[in-house]
Amino acid sequence: MSSISAQGVVERASAELSKRINGLGLRSSKHHSSKGSVMERVTNVFCGGGNAAVTAPEKPSRLLPSRGHQTKNAPPPPVVQARKPKTLPVYLTINQLMMDETFLTKFFFYFTPCERCALALVCVKWRDVLYSLPHYWIGLVPVLQCRELRGFRPNERSRMYSQLLRRGFPSLCLMAATNEDALDLINSFPLLSTQIITLKLRCSSIGDQGLESLMDHFQKLKELELAGCNEITEQGLWQCLNSRINSLTLTDCINVADEAVGAVAQLLPELKQFHLQAYHVTDQALGYFSPKQGTHLVTLRLHSCWEITNHGVVNIVHSLPNLTELSLSGCSKITDDGVELIAENLQKLKTLDLSWCPRITDAALEYIACDLNLLEALTLDRCVHVTDIGIGYISTMLSLKSLYLRWCSQIRDFGLQHLCGMRNLHILSLAGCPLLTSNGLSSLIQLRHMKELELTNCPGASRELFDYLREHLPCCLVIE
Repeated sequence: MSSISAQGVVERASAELSKRINGLGLRSSKHHSSKGSVMERVTNVFCGGGNAAVTAPEKPSRLLPSRGHQTKNAPPPPVVQARKPKTLPVYLTINQLMMDETFLTKFFFYFTPCERCALALVCVKWRDVLYSLPHYWIGLVPVLQCRELRGFRPNERSRMYSQLLRRGFPSLCLMAATNEDALDLINSFPLLSTQIITLKLRCSSIGDQGLESLMDHFQKLKELELAGCNEITEQGLWQCLNSRINSLTLTDCINVADEAVGAVAQLLPELKQFHLQAYHVTDQALGYFSPKQGTHLVTLRLHSCWEITNHGVVNIVHSLPNLTELSLSGCSKITDDGVELIAENLQKLKTLDLSWCPRITDAALEYIACDLNLLEALTLDRCVHVTDIGIGYISTMLSLKSLYLRWCSQIRDFGLQHLCGMRNLHILSLAGCPLLTSNGLSSLIQLRHMKELELTNCPGASRELFDYLREHLPCCLVIE
């Protein structure tokens, strides 16, 4: 059989296609210079002659007008301008990044106010960034040691006061201050007068004159604390206290007695918080409060007021019906009858502190459990007559979140079984309870929502117990 040449195959194909086309001619595309027929294109494909790759003609679109028949007066197509990419700073080294103000502003948010004090000492750039934003220092109170400040030069003290102003501290504490120190602060930097809202004087020999000057200078002062200021007299408080004060703390001031409380009751009609620690205050002082304080006063803390009895409690419940926090810590003459008055008349209480009240018994806890339905925190430290029966009363309080039973020497494992049913209890302190055993303490793993558990000085707590509690209460802070 003779071989068939490629040219013969092409000729046969051309003849066959010619018959099928039946004389139909095809126009060549305007966009191509070659005017060959379809047969010539097939020949080129098979034989490799001419251009092997032939570009297919463009398919006209029905949506767009042809180039030769463009509609008259048609608007030109909109010009889309490409957006210019934002130029971002390029940092070559870590040192350049650590000097960029934008980065540092966000970087310093990851530190506490105390840690920022150390960061401000790194360099001038870091100090300027930290000092420029007052919210970095929220919750931090600068303490001025006046004994050390007396050795500074006037320009050094002025520079320190200017740094306080730059950081925007709303609080200021003076330690060991005298009248001269108070006048120096006023004269050296008067611009602090509109910034300070909270003033604390601790362990100071400042007298009535110095206190009066400070009260006149700080025009927006609302919170005042006097601790260990033995030179301030009751007459001085009558002269100095301003009606804008809404929070007052008087602790360990030897001259504070009933008349000082009378000045507070008369001169501070918008008082919201009052913290008093004075050994010479009696029931008569609490009689100075009137219903005008009852509208605003919500927090009353009486610490170690040894002379206050149940009669003083009567004055409290009649004059201050809106209290939400009451502390009678160290008021050793308060008995169960006084607690009954509190439970019946102060039903808005959320915090109650009866620590170091040795006359409190289980009966008082029964009154609390029956009437104080909003109570969230209860402190019974050193209430040595509280037993498992009283703990059983407390365990029925669904709103209670914090319970402190430090050195309650009669609580046993049976009382802990009652506590295990308090599903809303988040903080529990059993420090110094000598009768608790490891078996009883291990049952506390039933309190799955516990956040803090204090077991210091508990003879029944062992290393194995602490490991067991931490294993079953992973979200709880166990204090050894």
